[in-house]
Amino acid sequence: MILPVYAYGQPVLKKVAKPITPEYAGFETLLANMWETMEAAHGVGLAAPQIGKSIRMFLIDAGPMYDEAEAHLGKKGVFINAEILEEAGDDCSYTEGCLSIPDITGDVARAEEITIRYQDENFVEHTETFDGMNARVIQHEYDHIEGILFTEHLKPLKRRMINRKLERIRKGETDAAYRMKFVR
Repeated sequence: MILPVYAYGQPVLKKVAKPITPEYAGFETLLANMWETMEAAHGVGLAAPQIGKSIRMFLIDAGPMYDEAEAHLGKKGVFINAEILEEAGDDCSYTEGCLSIPDITGDVARAEEITIRYQDENFVEHTETFDGMNARVIQHEYDHIEGILFTEHLKPLKRRMINRKLERIRKGETDAAYRMKFVR
């Protein structure tokens, strides 16, 4: 089932999410719904807070961030109870957007490489190092479970320039091509 994406202004987007266990009620259905929702919205990542669940879970499919010939390099997977252990390399700037903040983009500097510990959809623990677009997408989604939006990484002038647009999104005045849930 395709779920509505929670829009900028929803309180759940600003909360630090809670860890989950394999006993989380409705986990399999939630996971399937998150994949379906992300794909329907043409996203490359979706965090549980973006569908109203304040839990430490996100999924990514970074393949579309790579050239067609290199799409196989994009990580596709589920990250549960993730913790970034290390950031390395120079900060790289790249234009980002977010399903919760439609029609707004901005340059965000992020670490070139990260090492992250997480559990997969079977709650098996992994510690892996990612770089490039995989690292960027993971960091963006990780921010969501920490209650941080990409707009908070923008330079002050850019943030001031988008304030009116953000307020319109918060009020539900946007034409996203997917279902959204707004503050009412």
